[in-house]
Amino acid sequence: MPKIIQVGLVGFGLSGRYFHTPFLSVNPKFQLKKIASSRPDAVREFDSSIEWVATADELFADPAIDLVFICSPNETHVEYARKALEHGKHVVVEKPFALTEAEAIELLELAQRQGCIATAYQNRRWDSDFLTIKRLLADDALGALVDYECLYDRYSPVPPNSQSWKELPGPGRGNLYNLGPHLLDQALNLFGKPDTVQASIRILRPGSHVPDYFDIKLGYPDKIVRLESNLLVYQNHLRYSLHGTKGSFIKGGLDVQEERQRLNELPNQADWGVEPQDRWGTLYRDGKAEVIESAPGNYTPFYDNLYDAIVNGAEPAITPADIQQLARVIDLALESSQTQRTIAY
Repeated sequence: MPKIIQVGLVGFGLSGRYFHTPFLSVNPKFQLKKIASSRPDAVREFDSSIEWVATADELFADPAIDLVFICSPNETHVEYARKALEHGKHVVVEKPFALTEAEAIELLELAQRQGCIATAYQNRRWDSDFLTIKRLLADDALGALVDYECLYDRYSPVPPNSQSWKELPGPGRGNLYNLGPHLLDQALNLFGKPDTVQASIRILRPGSHVPDYFDIKLGYPDKIVRLESNLLVYQNHLRYSLHGTKGSFIKGGLDVQEERQRLNELPNQADWGVEPQDRWGTLYRDGKAEVIESAPGNYTPFYDNLYDAIVNGAEPAITPADIQQLARVIDLALESSQTQRTIAY
């Protein structure tokens, strides 16, 4: 009988409740056994058969748990991941995996010593728009790519009297650590290690205590790569602009999976991840404009690969090299913004 991986979850906010539990619940390779959270009622409402504990330490001490997802506030990721690994658990760490490259290396080396998998949750590799772009590039639809711009904007003014940890100052807070890892991971997955990093990281929203804007340019010899996110953009439809020697591709809208997860839908439906037509992108070439049907988004392959890595020794989709490279680019982006210089990788 195939092994079923016993899973523990630390944190039951947006990430734990709406991203991980739906996919774990419908995947027969996993059994969600225990959740450590300050919200016992939310855990019981989701599934009363899942055990609730008040602290992460109680969860780590459970010898039956094979794998732990770390979905707690950013500054706790390294401490919790370290404790889980020391207890012999495999770990998936929500972004950011760590707050510095040095911390990322420390965790990855600990995982190696423990004989455990430590990987990062980079679900946006399986977004509808990104899968569509990868397909177009593989098909040489644009020719040689010379300009890549990715925007991930939101309209999120600072709520009055907000007590959300995401709006409070502290290590690992702000948009660079929230949406930045998504944009950076996609670009690094497409283009590999950059030669240079140039960044501007700022506070634009009135009353904000955390940086809410970033503009990062990754330097490559043959193309322009620019990543930007602003939390005060009311009209935020545009997502991607790609320009190559044969044509351009312009794409708007966000992948639909998060919307559906927030409606308590489970990802076992036939139309899961299918984008509505008004979000499809347009390919411009040969004097024509062609609307391109988006590939369906689906985060399931992340979990299937994770199972294969733990049980069969496959390489994780998000490799240690990927994790370290992303952490280094964030370090360099901070240095670049502080010094107003372009930093060599």
